[in-house]
Amino acid sequence: MTTRPAKATGKPAASRPRRAPGPGQPAPSKGPAKSPAKPPAPSAAAPAPAPGERPRALRLAAALQALEAVGLCVAAGFAAVATADGQSYQRASGIALTLIAIGTAAAFALFAAGLAKARPWTRTPVVMTQLAIGAWGIYLLKDHRLDWGVPMVLVAACCLAALFTPASLRALNRS
Repeated sequence: MTTRPAKATGKPAASRPRRAPGPGQPAPSKGPAKSPAKPPAPSAAAPAPAPGERPRALRLAAALQALEAVGLCVAAGFAAVATADGQSYQRASGIALTLIAIGTAAAFALFAAGLAKARPWTRTPVVMTQLAIGAWGIYLLKDHRLDWGVPMVLVAACCLAALFTPASLRALNRS
Protein backbone atom coordinates (compact mmCIF):
# COMPACT_ATOMS: atom_id res chain seq x y z
CA MET A 1 0.00 0.00 0.00
CA THR A 2 1.35 3.44 -0.85
CA THR A 3 1.38 6.52 1.29
CA ARG A 4 0.26 9.99 0.34
CA PRO A 5 3.01 12.45 -0.55
CA ALA A 6 3.95 15.11 1.97
CA LYS A 7 2.38 18.54 1.51
CA ALA A 8 4.61 21.01 -0.35
CA THR A 9 5.28 23.81 2.15
CA GLY A 10 8.80 24.79 1.17
CA LYS A 11 10.18 23.14 4.32
CA PRO A 12 12.01 19.84 4.29
CA ALA A 13 9.49 17.03 4.41
CA ALA A 14 9.29 15.08 7.61
CA SER A 15 9.35 11.37 7.04
CA ARG A 16 6.13 9.55 7.67
CA PRO A 17 5.99 6.09 9.07
CA ARG A 18 5.10 3.47 6.49
CA ARG A 19 2.82 0.58 6.99
CA ALA A 20 4.37 -2.80 7.08
CA PRO A 21 3.85 -4.74 3.88
CA GLY A 22 1.09 -7.32 3.98
CA PRO A 23 1.71 -11.01 3.55
CA GLY A 24 3.02 -11.85 0.09
CA GLN A 25 4.10 -8.25 -0.70
CA PRO A 26 7.78 -7.40 -1.14
CA ALA A 27 9.40 -5.03 1.33
CA PRO A 28 10.28 -1.59 -0.07
CA SER A 29 13.93 -1.05 -0.91
CA LYS A 30 15.85 1.50 1.10
CA GLY A 31 18.22 2.59 -1.67
CA PRO A 32 19.29 6.16 -2.33
CA ALA A 33 16.54 8.59 -3.24
CA LYS A 34 16.25 9.35 -6.93
CA SER A 35 16.42 12.95 -8.05
CA PRO A 36 13.44 14.20 -10.06
CA ALA A 37 13.78 13.86 -13.81
CA LYS A 38 14.88 16.98 -15.62
CA PRO A 39 12.52 18.24 -18.31
CA PRO A 40 13.90 17.88 -21.83
CA ALA A 41 15.68 20.93 -23.14
CA PRO A 42 13.81 22.71 -25.94
CA SER A 43 15.32 22.03 -29.33
CA ALA A 44 17.09 24.85 -31.10
CA ALA A 45 15.43 23.93 -34.42
CA ALA A 46 11.86 24.81 -33.35
CA PRO A 47 11.73 27.41 -30.59
CA ALA A 48 8.46 27.43 -28.71
CA PRO A 49 6.51 30.69 -28.95
CA ALA A 50 6.10 32.78 -25.84
CA PRO A 51 2.86 32.10 -23.92
CA GLY A 52 1.12 35.30 -25.10
CA GLU A 53 2.50 35.17 -28.66
CA ARG A 54 0.34 33.76 -31.47
CA PRO A 55 1.85 31.71 -34.29
CA ARG A 56 2.71 33.69 -37.39
CA ALA A 57 0.51 31.49 -39.60
CA LEU A 58 -2.49 32.10 -37.34
CA ARG A 59 -1.92 35.85 -37.53
CA LEU A 60 -1.70 35.54 -41.31
CA ALA A 61 -5.01 33.64 -41.40
CA ALA A 62 -6.59 36.37 -39.25
CA ALA A 63 -5.25 39.07 -41.57
CA LEU A 64 -6.59 37.25 -44.63
CA GLN A 65 -9.99 36.84 -42.98
CA ALA A 66 -9.99 40.58 -42.21
CA LEU A 67 -9.04 41.27 -45.85
CA GLU A 68 -12.07 39.26 -46.93
CA ALA A 69 -14.24 41.35 -44.60
CA VAL A 70 -12.92 44.51 -46.24
CA GLY A 71 -13.49 43.04 -49.70
CA LEU A 72 -17.06 42.24 -48.74
CA CYS A 73 -17.55 45.83 -47.61
CA VAL A 74 -16.32 46.96 -51.03
CA ALA A 75 -18.80 44.59 -52.72
CA ALA A 76 -21.56 45.96 -50.45
CA GLY A 77 -20.59 49.46 -51.56
CA PHE A 78 -20.88 48.44 -55.22
CA ALA A 79 -24.30 46.89 -54.50
CA ALA A 80 -25.44 50.04 -52.72
CA VAL A 81 -24.32 52.26 -55.61
CA ALA A 82 -26.02 49.99 -58.16
CA THR A 83 -29.22 50.06 -56.09
CA ALA A 84 -29.13 53.85 -55.80
CA ASP A 85 -28.59 54.18 -59.57
CA GLY A 86 -31.63 51.97 -60.21
CA GLN A 87 -29.58 49.16 -61.75
CA SER A 88 -30.84 46.40 -59.44
CA TYR A 89 -33.72 44.17 -60.48
CA GLN A 90 -35.89 45.54 -57.70
CA ARG A 91 -35.03 48.25 -55.22
CA ALA A 92 -35.93 46.05 -52.22
CA SER A 93 -33.68 43.21 -53.40
CA GLY A 94 -30.77 45.62 -53.93
CA ILE A 95 -31.20 46.97 -50.40
CA ALA A 96 -31.44 43.45 -48.99
CA LEU A 97 -28.31 42.36 -50.87
CA THR A 98 -26.41 45.36 -49.52
CA LEU A 99 -27.51 44.68 -45.93
CA ILE A 100 -26.65 40.98 -46.19
CA ALA A 101 -23.18 41.85 -47.49
CA ILE A 102 -22.61 44.29 -44.62
CA GLY A 103 -23.79 41.73 -42.05
CA THR A 104 -21.57 39.05 -43.56
CA ALA A 105 -18.61 41.42 -43.52
CA ALA A 106 -19.25 42.05 -39.81
CA ALA A 107 -19.30 38.27 -39.19
CA PHE A 108 -16.03 37.88 -41.10
CA ALA A 109 -14.48 40.65 -39.00
CA LEU A 110 -15.64 38.85 -35.85
CA PHE A 111 -14.03 35.63 -37.09
CA ALA A 112 -10.79 37.50 -37.86
CA ALA A 113 -10.72 38.95 -34.33
CA GLY A 114 -11.31 35.47 -32.89
CA LEU A 115 -8.47 34.03 -34.96
CA ALA A 116 -6.16 36.84 -33.87
CA LYS A 117 -6.89 35.89 -30.24
CA ALA A 118 -6.56 32.14 -31.02
CA ARG A 119 -10.12 31.35 -29.93
CA PRO A 120 -10.83 27.65 -30.63
CA TRP A 121 -14.44 28.31 -31.70
CA THR A 122 -13.28 30.23 -34.78
CA ARG A 123 -11.72 27.28 -36.60
CA THR A 124 -14.95 25.73 -37.97
CA PRO A 125 -16.64 28.93 -39.20
CA VAL A 126 -13.42 30.13 -40.81
CA VAL A 127 -12.88 26.82 -42.62
CA MET A 128 -16.48 26.85 -43.82
CA THR A 129 -16.26 30.44 -45.06
CA GLN A 130 -12.98 29.72 -46.87
CA LEU A 131 -14.50 26.70 -48.62
CA ALA A 132 -17.51 28.80 -49.66
CA ILE A 133 -15.31 31.68 -50.86
CA GLY A 134 -13.14 29.25 -52.81
CA ALA A 135 -16.23 27.75 -54.47
CA TRP A 136 -17.59 31.23 -55.32
CA GLY A 137 -14.20 32.20 -56.68
CA ILE A 138 -14.16 29.14 -58.95
CA TYR A 139 -17.67 30.02 -60.10
CA LEU A 140 -16.45 33.53 -60.97
CA LEU A 141 -13.46 32.08 -62.83
CA LYS A 142 -15.81 29.94 -64.94
CA ASP A 143 -17.74 33.11 -65.82
CA HIS A 144 -14.49 34.80 -66.90
CA ARG A 145 -14.50 37.26 -63.99
CA LEU A 146 -10.78 36.96 -63.28
CA ASP A 147 -10.70 40.33 -61.50
CA TRP A 148 -12.82 38.92 -58.63
CA GLY A 149 -12.29 35.15 -58.95
CA VAL A 150 -8.49 34.95 -58.81
CA PRO A 151 -8.12 36.99 -55.60
CA MET A 152 -10.93 35.06 -53.94
CA VAL A 153 -9.42 31.67 -54.72
CA LEU A 154 -5.89 32.75 -53.74
CA VAL A 155 -6.94 34.33 -50.44
CA ALA A 156 -9.13 31.33 -49.53
CA ALA A 157 -6.34 28.85 -50.32
CA CYS A 158 -3.72 30.86 -48.39
CA CYS A 159 -6.03 31.27 -45.39
CA LEU A 160 -6.76 27.52 -45.27
CA ALA A 161 -3.07 26.69 -45.60
CA ALA A 162 -2.21 29.09 -42.77
CA LEU A 163 -5.02 27.72 -40.63
CA PHE A 164 -3.87 24.12 -40.98
CA THR A 165 -0.20 24.58 -40.09
CA PRO A 166 0.84 22.58 -37.03
CA ALA A 167 1.50 25.73 -34.98
CA SER A 168 -1.97 27.13 -35.76
CA LEU A 169 -3.64 23.83 -34.96
CA ARG A 170 -1.82 23.66 -31.61
CA ALA A 171 -2.86 27.22 -30.77
CA LEU A 172 -6.50 26.52 -31.63
CA ASN A 173 -6.60 23.09 -29.94
CA ARG A 174 -5.74 24.35 -26.47
CA SER A 175 -8.30 23.54 -23.83
